[in-house]
Amino acid sequence: MNLLTDIITYVRRIVKTPSNASLSDSLIVDYINRFWLMDMDARMQTFDLKTKYSFQTTPGVDQYNMPMYDPQILNLTPNTSPSTASTIAPFPVYQGFLSPAYVNGVQVPLQTQKNSFFNWYPNVVQNFQAVAVGDGGTSYNLQVPILGPTTIPQNPPFQGILRGHVDITGIIKTGNNVDPPVLSSPNIILTIPVIPVTSVNSAVYITSIGSDGSNVVVQDSGIFLSGNVNHGALMVEGNAPNGNTPLAGGYTTTLNTINYLTGEINVTFPVPIPSGNNINVQCYLFQTGLPRAILYYNNVLTLRSPPDQAYLVELDAYLTPAAFLATGDAIPFGYMSEYIARGAARKILSDTGDIEQFQFYEPLFKEQELLVWKRSQRQWTATRTETIYSSGGFQGIGSNYYGGVST
Repeated sequence: MNLLTDIITYVRRIVKTPSNASLSDSLIVDYINRFWLMDMDARMQTFDLKTKYSFQTTPGVDQYNMPMYDPQILNLTPNTSPSTASTIAPFPVYQGFLSPAYVNGVQVPLQTQKNSFFNWYPNVVQNFQAVAVGDGGTSYNLQVPILGPTTIPQNPPFQGILRGHVDITGIIKTGNNVDPPVLSSPNIILTIPVIPVTSVNSAVYITSIGSDGSNVVVQDSGIFLSGNVNHGALMVEGNAPNGNTPLAGGYTTTLNTINYLTGEINVTFPVPIPSGNNINVQCYLFQTGLPRAILYYNNVLTLRSPPDQAYLVELDAYLTPAAFLATGDAIPFGYMSEYIARGAARKILSDTGDIEQFQFYEPLFKEQELLVWKRSQRQWTATRTETIYSSGGFQGIGSNYYGGVST
């Protein structure tokens, strides 16, 4: 049974266009995708799409984007040519995250408000003045004073510098579903201007004063060197939308990069730094450990403390069902078929201006939506709601944390 084919047939019956010539299957599939991917999750969250998202942390990395699907080609039949098949661009795998959240099996708070999170875990900017002095040139080798290449263990990193980050929009703009962006030297120069200015969250700044008295600022880009993922590429920030520019001289481990573990910085400023002018560094220092809290904001999961090794992070999530649209077996849940068909058909009737038919079928659409919703509600109500008199099915007694006795 091919549910997608059945839905297409049912849509044709509703909008009364039996011929593929007047309304093609690919256009109907486009409407199905729009309703299935973009509308349904906003209208309700179904129990069948609730799932778990888990990932392993990377030592020293504190920010993780929501994952995305790779681009997919939807072939309705085995004979559909790629030129006529529908293509689904990179799309978030999940609709969002919610509690409970766990790190290595220990429940941790999941925050969605930055003020609450950073009140407990503030990002204190460290100002290091006069890490070097200008000599009239543009290229300098710098060292963040509190770190050093001989005192920082590489594995695990017990302390280091927080890294710049590129958000999910910036990843999409690179045209390559690799997160974080890890590129070879030539591609970094091409990629820095492609990523929107608003998608880069820099964490390291190297500043000085130019000969005309203006600020000279270089910062990290959230892009890392291939084969040297602890080395971040530096750039000059520009105006939105795509004003960020690479530095002259290229990118290697010894030029225009920062080593986040050792604090070594190699930089070529865009203008000469006059002799005697201080070169300063601003950054966020951290000590690693077991993460005890998570912030979900701007489709980014931020961990505190930054991890010192690989930890298993697990969160509840609602799946975006784009993974099912790469084949003819697009719809996994048969009971939703009529609901999806009516949802796609109402979008077609709305776009074509057939208001009379739209109004006639709207109560039937609402009926199907209620039936789908009731199925989820039956499952939700199978578990008793916890109260102050019922702590649920935990082993032991006491608090919500480790089974200890509350006092």
